[in-house]
Amino acid sequence: MRLAALLILATAVPASARDTIGVYKGWGAFRDASPPRCYAIARPVMAGGRSSGFASVATWPKRGLRASLYVRLSRERDRSAGVTLTVGERRFALVANGLDAWAGDAPSDRAIVAAMRSGRSMSVEAVGVGGRPFVDVYTLSGGATAIDVAVLACSGG
Repeated sequence: MRLAALLILATAVPASARDTIGVYKGWGAFRDASPPRCYAIARPVMAGGRSSGFASVATWPKRGLRASLYVRLSRERDRSAGVTLTVGERRFALVANGLDAWAGDAPSDRAIVAAMRSGRSMSVEAVGVGGRPFVDVYTLSGGATAIDVAVLACSGG
């Protein structure tokens, strides 16, 4: 069931050719041939919105990105609202545009991924259109392994 859900999720991310690297508890790892990229991806275990959100940590060799966080929110956020990612006691402000949110720079990506490695869960909080707050919660079980496998799969890229 988990594999099927992650495979469905991966098909939501456009790609011409996708290889499944593996499924690690709540996270899957995938490789796209064109453009070459590898990523770990998960659906929220609790979503505060109506749509299918996801969190991913991607490596894009040709863009010079390594272990870069990207979140698709489960709900449209208010344009004036910030997006906060929380892992344990660590809180990170994300850059956001519509349903999309990401770390603002490489040092933030590194800090977020380091926190994810030692955390049990993470939450993404925002205020939706209409002023109602929402939270998407992700398990981090299997996340570190999926991230490592995805980074290694693109290390020769």
